[in-house]
Amino acid sequence: MATDPAANRAPLPLTSAPTRGSKMAAAAAMVERLRYLLLLLLWLHGTDSFYVPGVAPINFHWNDPVEIKAVKLTSSRTQLPYEYYSLPFCQPTEITYKAENLGEVLRGDRIVNTPFQVFMNVEKKCEVLCNFPNKPVTLTVEQSKLMAERIREDYYVHLIADNLPVATRLEFYSNREEEEKKKEKDVQFEHGYRLGFLDGNKFYLHNHLSFILYYHREDVEENQEPTYRVVRFEVIPQSIKLEDLKADEKGMCTLPEATGSAPQEIDPSKENQLLFTYSVHWEESDIKWASRWDTYLTMSDVQIHWFSIINSVVVVFFLSGILSMIIIRTLRKDIANYNKEDDIEDTMEESGWKLVHGDVFRPPQYPMILSSLLGSGIQLFCMILIVIFVAMLGMLSPSSRGALMTTACFLFMFMGVFGGFFAGRLYRTLKGHRWKKGAFCTATLYPGVVFGICFVLNCFIWGEHSSGAVPFPTMVALLCMWFGISLPLVYLGYYFGFRKQPYDNPVRTNQIPRQIPEQRWYMNKFVGILMAGILPFGAMFIELFFIFSAIWENQFYYLFGFLFLVFIILVVSCSQISIVMVYFQLCAEDYRWWWRTFLVSGGSAFYVLIYAVFYFVNKLDIVEFIPSLLYFGYTALMVLSFWLLTGTIGFYAAYMFVRKIYAAVKID
Repeated sequence: MATDPAANRAPLPLTSAPTRGSKMAAAAAMVERLRYLLLLLLWLHGTDSFYVPGVAPINFHWNDPVEIKAVKLTSSRTQLPYEYYSLPFCQPTEITYKAENLGEVLRGDRIVNTPFQVFMNVEKKCEVLCNFPNKPVTLTVEQSKLMAERIREDYYVHLIADNLPVATRLEFYSNREEEEKKKEKDVQFEHGYRLGFLDGNKFYLHNHLSFILYYHREDVEENQEPTYRVVRFEVIPQSIKLEDLKADEKGMCTLPEATGSAPQEIDPSKENQLLFTYSVHWEESDIKWASRWDTYLTMSDVQIHWFSIINSVVVVFFLSGILSMIIIRTLRKDIANYNKEDDIEDTMEESGWKLVHGDVFRPPQYPMILSSLLGSGIQLFCMILIVIFVAMLGMLSPSSRGALMTTACFLFMFMGVFGGFFAGRLYRTLKGHRWKKGAFCTATLYPGVVFGICFVLNCFIWGEHSSGAVPFPTMVALLCMWFGISLPLVYLGYYFGFRKQPYDNPVRTNQIPRQIPEQRWYMNKFVGILMAGILPFGAMFIELFFIFSAIWENQFYYLFGFLFLVFIILVVSCSQISIVMVYFQLCAEDYRWWWRTFLVSGGSAFYVLIYAVFYFVNKLDIVEFIPSLLYFGYTALMVLSFWLLTGTIGFYAAYMFVRKIYAAVKID
């Protein structure tokens, strides 16, 4: 059940600094802190209905125009969005496109005005949208073919009114008792409306739209004119044959009886004549403006999320138990034995991790590439943490189209200073000297791969004339942001990180490398990836299903409270599994842990790739080459980013652990 959003929007209390020496003030401050914590928990629990408006509400008076705009056409079968007027719909006298932010452009949104005439609280029975009844719209053979093709590809049309997306109501019976079934139906909403439908080998177009708009009457003083706010936007699409639409010369029409009307067929082999019509119905609603998105975001499977969270917490506690056993029992015993003055030779034979103390901090191969990848991982970590936290507080709500993607892009650019700092300091610790080349590698290696893959995919999208193709000026702007913001910030961070004192390793490195004994089969790198990846993946795979649905099936994703918890659990589980794996590796007297830890900690990315293939085969109905290429191209980027993120988390956890255990023993 969704909670009352008003409870979530209660303003946080401001605490004043307690007077020194005053116990009452200190107690009051403690109470305030507890209230902070309680409010944060309420946010986490009620994020599904929490909403901070991105824009101020618009008040309408009676008969004020309510503009209907078109966003795009989408299909989960092709993954290629198209702009509204790529199909031969009725056009206004002047087409005006809304200025879009970076996120909207990258999403393929092209918001444009439409000829629908809708006025606040004014009913319209049936009205012809364009042309006159004696001169219907004529689709050429080419237009008819295109329209039939889009219907076959299962395209949806997305409109907005007062920034609220149109939705189609779906009513169905749930798996309840027979008596309850008769009483009520479950209602869910489908985003947008279907362009048409296929019956056998015939194509039918939804040429009549019945708009149902809900308004909330605002409280005003007695003498003032009542004001209204739009709180829901529904549509019932219908297909009605030209002959059945009885229209007069004024553009008014009469809808036929539901039983006696024939649908409007689109024959792709010849010209087709039809009328585009619409009707408008207004209903008063108790829903307030601030809660109007709750209808679109209602989910019946919140219990699944709680099950996922509990499952993840159990996994983390299980890992914590293993870690505690290792650290408290084994490590303390090892350290105590190693620190005894007598019987050193006997104890050295018992356990192996102290034997490699002279090689454990030996710099690995390709230290510049390793530090560059870890720098990009730090960039991703900071960006994702801030984006999820800000979205959890409701500041990146679905009403702010493209805000999430725009924020992520800019944050990644600005987090370059942190990525550069950590990469520079690690590079110096690994005895690197060419800091300028290292900074350039950090700023260009991961972003260059992302830009290259996106550019290739964009060429294919351009070839399909889709609105999802990033325009050339936007691409130039992204390049300018990369080289004008991110690159200088990475250099700045790298410079200060390289100048800073390197990480203090507690033991010296020997001149001659120690010979590594032959390793058992389960210490193989690929076996380690499979073993280390399954637990972090198990902690978050349920949330992954909802993220994939949002990306590939045009759903809204809004459960950022759950996502924040899952992210914290992912960080903890990656850190713990990385420590366990590096401990076993050092006990096997294999000191080449730098690259191995980075690779093994990102093992859950391999399972994300397997899940993406499973999702493609079982959940999506994609059969054509270019949509498949887009899916696997963008999935490859997601897997690469996830590997960098989890690998970086695991690497730093393992590095801190290794420094800690070698600092605790006496080295002769």
